[in-house]
Amino acid sequence: MAAVLERPPAEVAVRRRPSRGARVKRHFARQWQLWAMLAPAIVVTAIFAYGPMYGIQLAFREFDFAAGLTGGEWVGLKYFQQFFDSPQFWTLMRNTVTISLTTLVFGFIAPIALALLINQVIGVRRKRFTQTATYLPHFISIVVIVGMLQVFLSPSTGLITRFLENFGITGVNFLGDTSTFVPVYVISEVWQHCGWNSIIYLAALANVDTQLYEAARIDGASRFQIIRHVDIPALIPTMVILFVLNMGGVLNTGFEKIFLMQNTLNLPVSEVISTYVYKIGIVGSQFSYSTAIGLFNTIINFAFLVGANQLAKRVANTSLW
Repeated sequence: MAAVLERPPAEVAVRRRPSRGARVKRHFARQWQLWAMLAPAIVVTAIFAYGPMYGIQLAFREFDFAAGLTGGEWVGLKYFQQFFDSPQFWTLMRNTVTISLTTLVFGFIAPIALALLINQVIGVRRKRFTQTATYLPHFISIVVIVGMLQVFLSPSTGLITRFLENFGITGVNFLGDTSTFVPVYVISEVWQHCGWNSIIYLAALANVDTQLYEAARIDGASRFQIIRHVDIPALIPTMVILFVLNMGGVLNTGFEKIFLMQNTLNLPVSEVISTYVYKIGIVGSQFSYSTAIGLFNTIINFAFLVGANQLAKRVANTSLW
């Protein structure tokens, strides 16, 4: 009969889990260098991003210069209702959505197409020159851009206007006609920022395994097939993330550029929420009313951001959070 060896019960050492405060202290003791480098960014974000949120309450108060931000009478949703009942509401929403969505669509597609084209350029020097030439307009001042538009598109002396006269196209006021304002704005916006926005896509294409290109060429794939089956799948995660980020500003238009391009002729299509808030808030001193409009705009953008993120998570399995 085999002897049965009896083992004494193992002594389990019960360790007391450190408290949350102790874990936090240990974390900072180990990672204090990283937190020290991150501290300036945290301070700047807290002061310039979260600090101004204190003034959001102005949208629900009757602003009083003597009483300050918190001393005015609480009026609730009065100014939101005033904006919704305003005859300018639907005009502002239509103009803002039209300009924003058009810029978003073309401004999102153009950098992808440009990155795919630059990636197909043969030769390192040619590729660098093309990339540099396309993103340099990003550094041109908005004031200079609008000045260039006036020089090229002036009804009487514009270079493009005179060029079109040779083909019998006369009497076109690109900056004053309500039918041409949006195309001029969108085309100039895409031209200025397309090259710069394509850099992140070029970085994503640079990480594609070169063996995939070699295998595709061996199989007889054309350039278009390589772009379709190799490049575009590699860009999809980046495209999804940038699309979600862009949806967070779907109602944000370039205030400076639109404001500089505005005139009495194109005002019916160029008056957007941002310019309207400036005129009634800064110029008209209606601070509570303008704050309510700005808060409404922010809430809509936040809703689009959350919705786009949830859609991206379900469809592409890629999201911000």
